Amino acid sequence: MEIRDLTDKYHKPYFCCLEEWSDDMKDAGNHKEIWYNKMKDRGFRVKIAVDQEKVCGMIQYGSSENAPIQGKDLYFIHCIWVHGHKQGIGNYQKRGIGKALLQAAEQDIQSMKQKGIAAWGISLPFWMKASWFRKQGYRKIDKDGMAVLLWKPLNEEAKPPRWIKMKRKPQKIQGKVTVTSFINGWCPVQNTAHERAKRAAKEFGDLIQFKEIHTSDREVFLEWGISDALFVNEKQIRVGPPPSFNKIRKKIAKQVKKIK
Repeated sequence: MEIRDLTDKYHKPYFCCLEEWSDDMKDAGNHKEIWYNKMKDRGFRVKIAVDQEKVCGMIQYGSSENAPIQGKDLYFIHCIWVHGHKQGIGNYQKRGIGKALLQAAEQDIQSMKQKGIAAWGISLPFWMKASWFRKQGYRKIDKDGMAVLLWKPLNEEAKPPRWIKMKRKPQKIQGKVTVTSFINGWCPVQNTAHERAKRAAKEFGDLIQFKEIHTSDREVFLEWGISDALFVNEKQIRVGPPPSFNKIRKKIAKQVKKIK
């Protein structure tokens, strides 16, 4: 197993987070590719773990100025993922690949003379566990719901980051059901929910006001304090793991009945 920088050769597995076999990924569109092409010239980095030319792990990280945090001279780890499914190439977890990816990214960030590294984790024991980052020397510094912000200072000048939190919600429009999708593009899971919501909303025609808000534009993100989210009227819908098309459609249909 080798840790390598992302090259064009490995774009296909990277854009679908190593899950080319997944039906969910077929609904994700090309948002991640568009986002990556926009961010790669802004200091965004990706490293991959390769075993016999199979991409089995990845880590992606970028400057704090293009992340959902307040921070200066920091890099933010958007996600780290080692393939853990039976499908496709099989389960590669519990082999130290995640640690190797993180160490490679940390060395890269240090070489760029950054003052610290931020990462996010989930307080519950599944993907992107906050507890795993703590074992790697990261400290909890902030929390927003289940999302924990952690960090590792690299020198004495480093100042801790903070989450940029939601500033306002979409407003309901009289006589219609408002479906609002905030999409950043970095995560295929979020992109899948976006595409399904967009398709479901079309089925109800003029009864729906569908709003698509692209938060890869930093000013747009800062206006709302929302990176990726789905709202039906003023209620936020959980999108991780991505809800099925039918589940999203039922939530919209429930609100449509109230205005008929």
